[in-house]
Amino acid sequence: MRLKTTQWLLLGLALVFVCAGPAAAATAKDEVLMMATTTSTDDTGLLPVMAEAFKKDTGIELKWVAVGTGKALEHGKNCDVDVLLVHAPGAEKKFVEEGYGINRTQVMYNDFVLVGPAADPAKIKGKTTAEGLTAIAGAKASFVSRGDDSGTHKMEQSLWKVANLPLPDKESWYASAGQGMLATLTMAGERGAYTLVDRGTYIAYEDQAKGKPALVVLVEGDKPLLNQYSVLSVNPEKCKAVKFEAAETFRKWLASAKGQQVVGAFTLKGKPLFTPNAAKP
Repeated sequence: MRLKTTQWLLLGLALVFVCAGPAAAATAKDEVLMMATTTSTDDTGLLPVMAEAFKKDTGIELKWVAVGTGKALEHGKNCDVDVLLVHAPGAEKKFVEEGYGINRTQVMYNDFVLVGPAADPAKIKGKTTAEGLTAIAGAKASFVSRGDDSGTHKMEQSLWKVANLPLPDKESWYASAGQGMLATLTMAGERGAYTLVDRGTYIAYEDQAKGKPALVVLVEGDKPLLNQYSVLSVNPEKCKAVKFEAAETFRKWLASAKGQQVVGAFTLKGKPLFTPNAAKP
């Protein structure tokens, strides 16, 4: 029996559909996980490396918005994202206590450093954090704050308290950038000012400056400067549409031996930017 032209066309379309079926189904099942995180994880270049490894292991595509920790937590409260990777322990614990986050897990850390011009007008080099901030305030030396409710901004505010000093936000020598960390470093460098920065972003800044940064590390290694990062899943009881299973897959993967290896192996100019420290299962 000879098939008519229209029958051949229909048969051809059917064959195309059958052949394309598995690929189409696989595409339909591809999952995208949305994360809110900090500018420090983005500026350092860690996220693309992390996302590639995570997709290879799980098939889930990780996308993100990089903002200050305060804004990242707001994204979680507003159900705009599925998971968070942030570094403000006090704010994170409150986020969990209020029922917005679940299963907070520490995954990595680096540290903060106080940086400033090599001339060091306030003479803070080698001092403790409290001594350094006291010297900056005493000299009325220019200081640029993130001023954006980020984890770094929250840490800076807490360090003034540790030094038993009032927040100098009304002082003429104190300025708020209201921007991300790299932009804040650029602003501080242009002004010959001091600022607080996480070490990972400073290394990225130093690399961009081709080894001739306008700002150098002056205070480091002090216990209050520890910078802990944690991952949290957004609570599905607060956000019905959240991709909770995918969020938990990412949280567990990042805390696993494979995820921790990705964090620990990430370097820039041979320098590690983060130290993995998830609790052993």
